[in-house]
Amino acid sequence: MRKKIIKINEDTCLGCGLCAEACHQSAIELVDGVAVVMHESICDGMGNCLPVCPVGAISFSEEEINNLENPTENTCPSAKVSELDTTVQNQQNLISALTQWPVQIKLVPIKAPFFDKAHLLIAADCTAYSYANFHTEFMRNKVTIIGCPKLDDGEYTDKLTQIIINNNLKSVTIIRMQVPCCRGIERATVSALQNSGKFIPWQIVVISTNGEIIEN
Repeated sequence: MRKKIIKINEDTCLGCGLCAEACHQSAIELVDGVAVVMHESICDGMGNCLPVCPVGAISFSEEEINNLENPTENTCPSAKVSELDTTVQNQQNLISALTQWPVQIKLVPIKAPFFDKAHLLIAADCTAYSYANFHTEFMRNKVTIIGCPKLDDGEYTDKLTQIIINNNLKSVTIIRMQVPCCRGIERATVSALQNSGKFIPWQIVVISTNGEIIEN
């Protein structure tokens, strides 16, 4: 099996850290002022770090991975295959807690009546599928917008900054999965809050892949 392997030329690297911020897998970190690939196995090879490097210090090459018995060992956590031991209990006819449309970050306007005095929930796409009581515990009495920092084109910071600036929000709740690529939605929201210049109460909730709250 062939896999794209990232290479960083430490002699060329300026230590600006843009590649580490662009990496949704958190595979790159700054060490002593130089970008270093700390977690090569979770690099997804998508190359989000390539266009942001101002000096062209990053490259990719394809190499043969001799791990045919368990090919998912070299897969990033967000795509790692697993089966979950769950049993559906106490099925009920629940009512959706969604209060507005659209819900995708890419589609919502930067200013809308439903944002006025709203408690804003910014959630990664997978969280609602992973956490069974998502509507009742997190969406109730909130305006919900969602996105996937790994699969969506572009970055959310600018859009979220404009939403926060142009509306009178009461609070912001960020919900993401525990996988590294999902940190992108947290970073974008925190940056947007800082860029807005507003003081708005906010919190982060992290959901595990087996549907449990691991950070609140």
